[in-house]
Amino acid sequence: MKRVMDICGAFVGLALSLPVVALAALAIAVNMGRPIFFRQMRRGLRGKMFNLYKLRTMNDAHDENGELLPDAARLTPLGRLLRRTSIDELPQLWNVLRGEMSLVGPRPLFARYYERYDARQIRRHDVKPGITGWAQINGRNAVSWTEKFEMDLWYVEHQSVWLDLKILAATVGKFLRQDGISQADHATMPEFLGTPGERS
Repeated sequence: MKRVMDICGAFVGLALSLPVVALAALAIAVNMGRPIFFRQMRRGLRGKMFNLYKLRTMNDAHDENGELLPDAARLTPLGRLLRRTSIDELPQLWNVLRGEMSLVGPRPLFARYYERYDARQIRRHDVKPGITGWAQINGRNAVSWTEKFEMDLWYVEHQSVWLDLKILAATVGKFLRQDGISQADHATMPEFLGTPGERS
């Protein structure tokens, strides 16, 4: 049932969002140039690697030593708008169609985090990652890593179609309020470095 809901939701979402994505892609091409889409390896169900797709929100600015500037410094005004409205996440509907993601589940994080989870945190990979999830409607990036992981694990232990529908409905409200997008001085959240004293 969950997979059927994912496929139907992704098809409808892609069809409805196509004009918005096209306009955003044009704006990115004019303001930042190519590439239009951002692709990055993330870990999904049981730790399997996959390419996550998003609309590009940052430039490639470097410092005097040739190193990329921090994310917050490279995030453009257009990128902030795309993130605030979550338009940059719309290409992940393609990941849902491919079966790499679900509409609802723990957010797919950087692949390097996988080796930093403790024995409990790694259980967030017992389900497919999602475009939205329990943590996204209960603080998003404004909560700590510990709180976020506990909410992810709560979802893993209580997942159901009805819970997914509740989360999808609540996501609309979060989108309209545009809160919890980032933590102070960060494009989204500070890097997760692992839990002290636990498996790293």
